[in-house]
Amino acid sequence: MTETRSLQNYINGQWCVSRATESISVTNPATSEQLGKVPVSPATEVDRAATAASIAQQDWRRVPPQERIQYLFKLKGLLERDFESLAQTITIECGKTLKESQGELRRAIENVEVACGIPTLMQGVNLEDIAQGIDEIMIRQPVGVAAVIAPFNFPAMIPFWFMPYALACGNTYIVKPSEKVPLTMEKVFHLLEETGLPNGVVNLVHGAKETVDAILEHPLIRAISFVGSSPVARYIYSQAAAHGKRVQCQGGAKNPIIVLPDADLEMTTRIVADSAFGCAGQRCLAASIALTVGSVRDSFREAISTTATECKVGFGLDEGIQMGPVITEGSQQRIEGLIDRGTQEGAQILVDGRKANIPGYENGYFVRPTILDGVEPESAIAGTEIFGPVLGLMHVNDLEEAIALINQSPWGNMACLFTSNGAAARKFRYEVEAGNIGINIGVAAPMAFFPFSGWKESFFGDLHGQGHHAVEFFTQTKVVIERWPKNWSRQF
Repeated sequence: MTETRSLQNYINGQWCVSRATESISVTNPATSEQLGKVPVSPATEVDRAATAASIAQQDWRRVPPQERIQYLFKLKGLLERDFESLAQTITIECGKTLKESQGELRRAIENVEVACGIPTLMQGVNLEDIAQGIDEIMIRQPVGVAAVIAPFNFPAMIPFWFMPYALACGNTYIVKPSEKVPLTMEKVFHLLEETGLPNGVVNLVHGAKETVDAILEHPLIRAISFVGSSPVARYIYSQAAAHGKRVQCQGGAKNPIIVLPDADLEMTTRIVADSAFGCAGQRCLAASIALTVGSVRDSFREAISTTATECKVGFGLDEGIQMGPVITEGSQQRIEGLIDRGTQEGAQILVDGRKANIPGYENGYFVRPTILDGVEPESAIAGTEIFGPVLGLMHVNDLEEAIALINQSPWGNMACLFTSNGAAARKFRYEVEAGNIGINIGVAAPMAFFPFSGWKESFFGDLHGQGHHAVEFFTQTKVVIERWPKNWSRQF
């Protein structure tokens, strides 16, 4: 992993050296050690991949669904075989702990498993005699060539929200991994190659914005999936839609959690800490704001501060580590700058994670867990996605006030409630304007057979990743209305 090398693209069943004139260093965020160089692939290489995928799709769509999923069954076996190696690669290039990497990879595999049900999931509907002697049928057919523009924070899982369903439905696929974490997907593509998939069915193109723009504009690419920040999601959505593509873009978040006085304090504290500081806060379902209600304010503040202080931070492959680094030095500086801004806006630092010094990893990009108390709802920090291990605390008088604050936010990815009151829980899930709801859950991540929902500025599109939504996104419906003359038997 320490050898500096240039990564290759995978196009039409072949590993190819990119003709890019520019490359980006890939580093281990815990050590700043260079792991490799990723090419900024030009538009010509996107064109090669799209053309190969389009040609391959003409035959791939004719492969029966029950045969297409046999490749996914093989892939699941290979992912299980190389599970530990893949998890270690995620930790080395992304920074999360090995346990977190294993959890991510398990979720990726679950999506492969669900997509193996495509012979059932892709079925259409029919109705005889819509008029006398006339029948109507709705069938699902693949869209064509699809692509994912993936983020850095889940290099294995997020491409698998989309790719297995696309392939199972008869589409061909292009993956553009994040230039910050390309090594995991490189390993995955070696496994895809091992399954024996026909040439051109899956393609890997590395790059940055130039590569992304080529994907957005290419006429042969019909569907695009994206996960990342909301400004970029809006850009991807608008540009892809302007070029006639169907698009699903998961954006950013400022996820609130509410703690009621009747919540189990020990359980709540443990779960909220994992949500806020797990993966160094670099997940779209990380808790960002905790709203304490009534008398629980002081006890929760003390408990969460103690837990944050005791969190063991370091290199994710080391024993006992609970939180790793953030992804880049730039991210580290941005997060610390936002903590500074919070204090300027009147928040009090209860636990300060800035200028973290991790023995043995002094060159890593570490920010320790941070707690900001007294965050004002109108402050800039209250509406900014920090994407780091920072939890802001607010206090409200009742559940109604908390729900009103949440619903004023432009974000709508996740909201969670901690309580032992069923009526309060029902009111919360009924009224809160967010797509993923947790009740005594800190990371409301849907299982693979449910869609990963998102509302408002947290999602652009209408069909999400995973489950039935993925099947609908990667298929287009065709309605057939047919009548057969009554005298057809005279031909025989």
